[in-house]
Amino acid sequence: MSLKVIYRGHLTDCNYSCEYCPFAKEKNSREMQVLDKKDLDRFVAWVEHNSSADYPMEIFITPYGEALVRKWYQEAVIHLSHLPHVRKVAAQTNLAWNPQWLSRCNPQTTALWTTYHPDFVSEDKFVDKSNALSAMHIRHSVGVVGLKQHFPHITALRQRLPQDIYMWINAYKREADYYSEAEIAFLENIDQLFRLNLPWYESMGKACKAGDEVVSIEGNGDLFRCHFIKTRKGNIFTDPLASMLKKEACTKATCHCHIGYIHLDDMKSHEVYGSGLLERIPVSYLSNG
Repeated sequence: MSLKVIYRGHLTDCNYSCEYCPFAKEKNSREMQVLDKKDLDRFVAWVEHNSSADYPMEIFITPYGEALVRKWYQEAVIHLSHLPHVRKVAAQTNLAWNPQWLSRCNPQTTALWTTYHPDFVSEDKFVDKSNALSAMHIRHSVGVVGLKQHFPHITALRQRLPQDIYMWINAYKREADYYSEAEIAFLENIDQLFRLNLPWYESMGKACKAGDEVVSIEGNGDLFRCHFIKTRKGNIFTDPLASMLKKEACTKATCHCHIGYIHLDDMKSHEVYGSGLLERIPVSYLSNG
């Protein structure tokens, strides 16, 4: 078993400005970028000195915005991918950068969760980037937010992608009953797991791997059981890691985000995703990638 570490630094800006996105609505100052790099470097050093054969880690970078356009995140991914007891380094990204730096990564441990934004990038350009990742043997999933106006783009993208690339669709949940049953069936035909993403799961009191098998770490080193429960468990730079890990029941009424509910014990996500959990690739696709 490995400890899954979900890292989110100070970065809060993005080169895209999606209307539905609650993040990336500001431009980080030069000072904030310097702090973000300093803290990321410190985190990478901590991983290097705290991961071992007895305590392997999987690192998942989930920024409030787009991180991989920044050179310091690229260098962090490269370095982490080569650490002997880091089993995986994954990141969420819109692919709006030149993928050549990935040739310096260990392809056995590097993976990406990529999102297509049809309002900001052409289908041709995005597909070319995905194909470049495949050519470098970088495992990745491809996804789209399931807005109704994007249905034609979703169809076209699925037709363009190789069949061995898993394409997920995030349900739009800001409007109740947003989809008709026919629309759900349409999206499920493209993403067989789409219906799992639709609900707000009742989570209060339920067993969850967040807290002992999965933790959230912020740029300053503060450790939380997950992104969505802001009860600080300690700080990785001042407290022993083992002292902050504890199996606990969920204290939130509901959990609706994929990176949260997949860790609920009831979801049995390990059976669905296996080793592809962080990059959102189901078991049925892993043997193909």
